[in-house]
Amino acid sequence: MVINVCAAGVVEGNIAAVEAYKSSGGDIARQMTSDEVRLLNRATAFNDGFTLVHLAIRFQRQDMLAILLTEVSQQAAKCIPAMVCGELTEQIRREIAASLHQRKGDFNCYFLSDLVTFTLPADIEDLPTAVQEKLFDEVLDRDVQKELEEESPIINWSLELGTRLDSRLYALWNRTQGDCLLDSVLQATWGIYDKDSVLRKTLHDSLHDCSHWFYTRWKEWESWYSQSFGLHFSLREEQWQEDWAFILSLASQPGASLEQTHIFVLAHILRRPIIVYGVKYYKSFRGETLGYTRFQ
Repeated sequence: MVINVCAAGVVEGNIAAVEAYKSSGGDIARQMTSDEVRLLNRATAFNDGFTLVHLAIRFQRQDMLAILLTEVSQQAAKCIPAMVCGELTEQIRREIAASLHQRKGDFNCYFLSDLVTFTLPADIEDLPTAVQEKLFDEVLDRDVQKELEEESPIINWSLELGTRLDSRLYALWNRTQGDCLLDSVLQATWGIYDKDSVLRKTLHDSLHDCSHWFYTRWKEWESWYSQSFGLHFSLREEQWQEDWAFILSLASQPGASLEQTHIFVLAHILRRPIIVYGVKYYKSFRGETLGYTRFQ
């Protein structure tokens, strides 16, 4: 009942109700259930899975929104879109699973039948600057954004795209280690993480089922790449097979770092090109440089 009173307070502009909910230890990120929505009986105001932040944005309660976002920032390291509404995220995961199919014939690689792209709402620009900054602090990797945009500008350098057409690329925050590539791919398309490893499993199955096709292309590429640097050598077939088995094993291990070949296969699964904008170093959560990244 407390969340219902607080939600009604957001709709009616009663900031005292929000403050009372906070002072009593209420969870700012708590989502409304279907029973609570029915109890409030205002279909135009409330939806299943809505949080107080959703309501503050819908009813343009900017003073409340600043308070709520500050509270969320104190409770969690990040509050990314995929973590805001669990029910919607699970629905998207089901959509992805239903969109996965396997090709017929010899090249039976998996593919996604739906072509989608995730974008941040344009309405963010209508919010006050302070609120925008808090939102971006939650969803973006600020260090990566700065490096790609300012230190070695490879994104958002076009005035025509950035200013006239108001189209920009943002570095969304995602998980570290070997999951970051798969997370980035799903974030750029569906806006969620590969938390249940559906994309990783699909990657492994495609590599395994189409091993002959991908192995041949990978072997040709590795040979050409070495020769382009003046390295003239040849490996025994056993060595090639051993290296290929290692690539296959990486695809099946959650948290394992992926390589260029995996991106090539992912492009077949998504049926679209993948361009990797990578930073030079990967860092700890404290900002300490730990080593070179694989992609740059």
